[in-house]
Amino acid sequence: MTVQQISFYQTGTFTVGNRLLDEAQRTVQATVARANSLTSGHRACQGCGEALGARYAMDAAMHATQRQMVVVNATGCLEVFSTPYPETSWQVPWIHSLFGNAPAVATGVAAALRVKGRQDVRVVAQGGDGGTTDIGFGCLSGMFERNDDVLYICYDNEAYMNTGVQRSSATPPAARTATTPAMGDAPGNQFGQGKFLPEIAMAHRIPYVATASVADLRDLEAKVEEAIHLRGARYIHVMVPCPLGWGAASHDTIRLARLASECGLFPIFEARNGEVADVRKIRHRVPVEDFLKPQKRFAHLFDPEPDTRRIALIQAHADRNIQRYALLP
Repeated sequence: MTVQQISFYQTGTFTVGNRLLDEAQRTVQATVARANSLTSGHRACQGCGEALGARYAMDAAMHATQRQMVVVNATGCLEVFSTPYPETSWQVPWIHSLFGNAPAVATGVAAALRVKGRQDVRVVAQGGDGGTTDIGFGCLSGMFERNDDVLYICYDNEAYMNTGVQRSSATPPAARTATTPAMGDAPGNQFGQGKFLPEIAMAHRIPYVATASVADLRDLEAKVEEAIHLRGARYIHVMVPCPLGWGAASHDTIRLARLASECGLFPIFEARNGEVADVRKIRHRVPVEDFLKPQKRFAHLFDPEPDTRRIALIQAHADRNIQRYALLP
């Protein structure tokens, strides 16, 4: 899938599109037809990448389904900041599941709709990396293996942010968290641990797997719309920086998401039936230091002196991604 790149001069702002664009080029968020599925009034932190990603993803899904959609939401940051009892910021049929069973609940919803003959209503499940890569991993793998008709979206901020910034299996090596403190001979998260769930999803040979980023919201919307129109199990993994957990400035959320892809640490691609079908090429390659330095969770790699050995290991990981996914033009 190819999404047309929109140049800055075409919009006059850093938004994803406005009235200066042809109507066919505008995204859901740039039109009055947007659903505002996640509306104002929620309690997300300033600069929250997850709130931004969820708003764009859900509005794109609502547009693609003509508002015939049910959302199942795992426990986590997204659920906590959007639904403080008795309030909610969701304007879509929405079900709160436990931390680890969102895929199973969504499967049940899809089965009930199938029995009722409601093929027009689509099911979307969503959760953070903790509820997806760790606690809900068994249910998610089962959903993939059965090829249940559910689109699952993971908003990856690389730790358990809601409960105090503890390490998850998506936490990158050397990162400081509450359970991987910056102390000892090897401060931060250990190397050689964790998992990259998009590749595990691909191993299930499901119809559609994609990665996306809040640094490219047009691409995120397009991938959600692409996935919605397919049947069977589908998975989208979205990079959503967390200013609080990453120790970064709230205005750097988009910048950090972009740097994660431009240095090769977070490849952007699509896969169909287990095979990579399309990749987003790196436009301006940067060293991993550009991504690491603005974040306090990696401050120990540079203070008092650069930890060249461990930075080189992170760079080697980025280089492997670049080679594996052919990310360079």
